[in-house]
Amino acid sequence: MSVVARIVQSLRKTKDAIAKRFYEVFKAKALNTEFYEALEQAMIGSDMGVQATEVLISMLKDEVFKRKLTRPEETRTLLKELIVGLIDFDIPEYTYPLVILIVGVNGVGKTTAVGKLAHIFSSYGKSVVIAAADTFRAAASEQLEIWAQRAGVRIIKQSEGSDPASVVFDALSSAKARGVDVVLVDTAGRLHNKKNLMNELAKINRVIDREAPNADRRSYLVLDATTGQNALAQADIFNEAIELDGVILTKLDGTAKGGVVVAICEQQEIPVVYAGVGESIDDLLEFSPKDFVDGLF
Repeated sequence: MSVVARIVQSLRKTKDAIAKRFYEVFKAKALNTEFYEALEQAMIGSDMGVQATEVLISMLKDEVFKRKLTRPEETRTLLKELIVGLIDFDIPEYTYPLVILIVGVNGVGKTTAVGKLAHIFSSYGKSVVIAAADTFRAAASEQLEIWAQRAGVRIIKQSEGSDPASVVFDALSSAKARGVDVVLVDTAGRLHNKKNLMNELAKINRVIDREAPNADRRSYLVLDATTGQNALAQADIFNEAIELDGVILTKLDGTAKGGVVVAICEQQEIPVVYAGVGESIDDLLEFSPKDFVDGLF
């Protein structure tokens, strides 16, 4: 199955949930107030979020006026173009050495995402080491070690309760000594104390700044697509703690709330970089805005 087909298939639940809603909207007879109100309700009901919906409706009205459109059905393609424009970002290509910091709350698929990323970079012919810096959750490093074995990469870990920044230091030191291309840093997902979270991530970032000053740096937030709008609150917290470069959206295949991608990109002004579409090690795909929107409606 092609990448495009896999994205479309993963959005089946989302599409099934919103297809009838949008069908009813676009079969309206006129571009009037009732049409725009129905469209707004359909978009919000599809987890695109109030803020993103208002932005898109405003843009749509402007373009309808400029293009002199008169029929609701004519706005379907236009709306898809506008959504793509809203979620499509210019993402710089990776350069090496590369350090990727992975953050997110517990239970969103963070450890799995790290393992799948390791597999992706290995398939590119890059050497990879994983830093098991989630030292607070019981069995976290053991779970990560299983994924490291599946991906065929090394893992650097310490005992439970160790200083996460120390693990990162060890991983970076090892990577420099061996000329490793990619270091993936898994972090703890605790949110009960925002101050501790920020301090911990700040300390890790200082270690990376000091030990890998010339590396390409990325910070990715892992979000569970099934949580819908709740993902936005998580994004707010982590965006306060560190400067995020993108989102890894997991469990896209298991939700009817895929429209949250639009809300995340508009509200946080960061791209979705990868999407998880299954349980297998090769089920983390590079996110394509066009394929995503084509799979929606």
